[in-house]
Amino acid sequence: MPNSWSSSRLDLHLALDAANGRRAGLESALRTAIRQGRLAPGALLPSTRGLARELGLSRGTVTAAYDQLAEEGHLVTRPGAATRVAAPPQPPVEAATRPAPAPAVPRHDLRPGHPDVSAFPTRTWLAATRRVLTRARPDVFAAGDPQGRIELRTALADYLGRTRGVITTPDRIVITSGYYQGLGLLCSALAAAGARTAAMEDPGHNTYRDVVRRAGLTVLPLPLDADGARTDALTPRTDAVVLTPAHQYPTGVPLGARRRQAVCTWAHSTGGLIVEDDYDGEFRYDRRPVGALQGNAADHVAYCGTASKTLGPALRLAWLVLPPRLVGAVVAAKQQADLYTETLGQLVLAELIATHAYDRHVRAARLRYRRRRELLLDRVTALPGHTAHGVPAGLHTLVTLPSDGPGEERLLAACTGRGLALRGLTELHHDPTGRPQGLLVGFAAPSDRGYPPALDALCAVLASTDPGDRGPALRSGG
Repeated sequence: MPNSWSSSRLDLHLALDAANGRRAGLESALRTAIRQGRLAPGALLPSTRGLARELGLSRGTVTAAYDQLAEEGHLVTRPGAATRVAAPPQPPVEAATRPAPAPAVPRHDLRPGHPDVSAFPTRTWLAATRRVLTRARPDVFAAGDPQGRIELRTALADYLGRTRGVITTPDRIVITSGYYQGLGLLCSALAAAGARTAAMEDPGHNTYRDVVRRAGLTVLPLPLDADGARTDALTPRTDAVVLTPAHQYPTGVPLGARRRQAVCTWAHSTGGLIVEDDYDGEFRYDRRPVGALQGNAADHVAYCGTASKTLGPALRLAWLVLPPRLVGAVVAAKQQADLYTETLGQLVLAELIATHAYDRHVRAARLRYRRRRELLLDRVTALPGHTAHGVPAGLHTLVTLPSDGPGEERLLAACTGRGLALRGLTELHHDPTGRPQGLLVGFAAPSDRGYPPALDALCAVLASTDPGDRGPALRSGG
């Protein structure tokens, strides 16, 4: 008969059949659990005394069963030590059947858009967590609101208005598990309402193009020039446009003032939706950040923000500030996707924002990243033919290559050989054939100690690669 126990120090479940004797039944149940993998190698077993008490067996019966399985090689028993499941003998693996090696962890992480997670404010987060839990009501641990906790939505309405010029109230904010999910929910709601097309910057983030396509929308490439996205290419037949106006990804240019006005006029006149990805709007280094586009057309812009770049992507916390007509549909889509975003992290972030600890963390990160960007430009632009693009902002810089130097593909291969992780520009174009080449170099991800050697490795690659395999140079208009 099935037996389980809860009063011993370990929980376990066994199907114990004593038809052939209690000891034989216990041996068979343990042997089966080990062979089926329910008791993994190294797993700790209950003491003989505790197991005997819970199963109503004599301790001698349990001891004898353990000894028998130890002799068979299933268990490891030692006087004075806990009994564990033994590791099974490993058969020799043929070369043809060896599993592929796991991807190597890069020695130097210069990927764009990755923050320095070594600077995560652990003590501040822990202190805020303690405060939240100390005053938490029982409903904190119950099922959550698919729209998000009201505490975080209230804190964000104040913070975004104060720091980014966003016009909103808590009832227009939806909390999501990252920007990736938020964009998918928003585009799914648009498609369900009859939208068919979305314009996206070219070049732009290829992963997010896939998100929009999976939601059922056709992606239209929107070209760029020195003033950002060519908003004059939008037509009345375009249902939505996805923009990174504060700091275009990947070229680094902000959307010009006339373009900002033009895209708002387009949205007013056509009913189209502007999706504003403000992924690193807090990080402008030469002056006060330009306010969010949403503040100019609150009823026509879906504003998207995230804690992934300011704190860390593992938190899975992002937010959508929506026109009122879209809130219900997006909340319904969120509920269908995963019911709600994890609650405790929302409350801790709300506490950090309300106490201005979040502001202090962002200001400290801004200062640190500014110094790193300046060092990157000093080092890279000293190399002949290499040019850095974009305003002083964000977490990456686009570096274009000398016309008589190696192509992007060879440089990326050389970087990989030195343990450098970064991205190439080509893959971010809607059609990469014959498009400009370059490297997207992040300056935020390494720790303070790891950043100088990462730059040394990058500059060594850029300075030592032989000419050949040339690609087209970046031109205005992308």
